[in-house]
Amino acid sequence: MNRRRWAAIGTAVAALTAVLAMAPLAQATPEQPAAQPSLPPPSALDPSPPGSNDWSCEPGEDHPNPVVLVHGLSANQANNWAYISPRLAQQGYCVFSLTYGENPILPQVGGLAPMERSAEELAAFVDRVRGTTGAEKVDIVGHSEGSLMPNYYVKFLGGDRYVDRYVGMTPLWDGTQTAGLAFLNRTGQQLGLDPALGLTLDPVCGSCRQLLAGSDFIAQMNSDGGPAVDGVTYTMIMTKYDELVVPYTSGELDGATNIVLQDGCPTDLAEHVAVAFDPVTLGHIENALDPANAKPVRCTPVGPDAPSAI
Repeated sequence: MNRRRWAAIGTAVAALTAVLAMAPLAQATPEQPAAQPSLPPPSALDPSPPGSNDWSCEPGEDHPNPVVLVHGLSANQANNWAYISPRLAQQGYCVFSLTYGENPILPQVGGLAPMERSAEELAAFVDRVRGTTGAEKVDIVGHSEGSLMPNYYVKFLGGDRYVDRYVGMTPLWDGTQTAGLAFLNRTGQQLGLDPALGLTLDPVCGSCRQLLAGSDFIAQMNSDGGPAVDGVTYTMIMTKYDELVVPYTSGELDGATNIVLQDGCPTDLAEHVAVAFDPVTLGHIENALDPANAKPVRCTPVGPDAPSAI
């Protein structure tokens, strides 16, 4: 292989690795530090966020569907849902969460497996939630990769029978072009580098290239009339300041209620990670889960990286 091809491989892998490496640090919260002085015992590697995974919870008449929270790339259930999970639980929802798509060499880092495999994990988890609670259906709230991967379960694995409402935060139905990664990936394919790129990156992060605009996964998701599945009610929540889903309008979905945070709240500066710690986002989630009791969403100033309101 000539130098040009090795240089292209190096550039693409370095760029993808940089984005992957930044995400867990950005997702870290005071409840889940980005760096720990020593390796915790196995039982502590995947803690549930506050308010979730109470397997004795019985859904009530007001909220009959358990809510399943699905985190984003390189996050886990604890650091992605530390803000939203306890607040939904306080409102009477039975809230459940999981860490999916883990790579054994990177504990506490989820979303790394190919999304088809992660969707199978989600299917098994939803079956457990339904079996334990007695609920016929669940509602899904997902962030980033967690707004896209569950639809593979819904569209291709029969999940449309068990999912009622589907809320996506910073979704990417057309994939992302962040940092030119989609272009680099396409260039690599055109140069015949795809096998080498796959051998280098996919064993660490099988989902990374799937999330890029133009990937086979994105094409499959948009096949047969588009991603939306009849019988499922979709709500998509986007931010104009999304630096990882580029353009942010990749989150628009035909047949869904599409919400851009800044359309109703110009002082909400939340970027990709911060939407999971944003009271404005939470207000839209609450309305999507319980539209019969929807309330005006209060515009609260939010900083771009703030874990809570300013």
